[in-house]
Amino acid sequence: MDQDAQKLTSALADPTRFSIYQFVAYSKEPITVQDVADHFAIHPNVARLHLTKLEDVNLLTAVSDKSGKGGRPSRLYSLSEQVVSLQFPPRDYQLLADIAIESLLSLGEAGEAALIHMGYRIGTEMAKRAIVQSGLNLQTATLEEKLHLIHRLVVAQGLRPDIEKLEDGKLRFRVNNCTFSDTAKKYPSAVCQMHNALLMGIFETYLGNIELREDDSMIRGCKSCNYTVIQF
Repeated sequence: MDQDAQKLTSALADPTRFSIYQFVAYSKEPITVQDVADHFAIHPNVARLHLTKLEDVNLLTAVSDKSGKGGRPSRLYSLSEQVVSLQFPPRDYQLLADIAIESLLSLGEAGEAALIHMGYRIGTEMAKRAIVQSGLNLQTATLEEKLHLIHRLVVAQGLRPDIEKLEDGKLRFRVNNCTFSDTAKKYPSAVCQMHNALLMGIFETYLGNIELREDDSMIRGCKSCNYTVIQF
């Protein structure tokens, strides 16, 4: 196993540290040491050690709080946008993705269709595995239980999602960062369609027949990729 992958696995092996990682990943705002200490009822020094460990392996990123408040400046922690892979070192993984996408797109419309199909299949397979691991019974599970697992699965892919139930029964889904951002700049249309298909595969596996409508996209200058999920 690659040395970086070993460090990543070691960092997340501790149950408390993994829970802290999820806590930061789910948060809409950057998290301080005191936020973690309060949430998990642990000493701030212990919280700082866990956060530092996660930062060391690039799962989290931290900046100094420049709000101008007195006292010792706080560190603000948030989810790193770096794509971490257990199969390949990050640079090699990005290179592999670029080569695979370029190779498919060189085939024209057939290659673009294959790329989109690949995204859908990846999303579907990830969702199926997550369902098995969670022990969720889709026939009896509530919508809230399904949405919770969808959220966890998307977070595990390095994304920062929000899922909101609307009054008309629809869902609003936002992705606040993109693991495909570098590749999408080179091939915006194809990569965004592939990513949308991946999300479609995840949502359909949990919710059945749906429509995933893209409302806004970061590639078009928006702060997040926004979707409306319509259930049938």
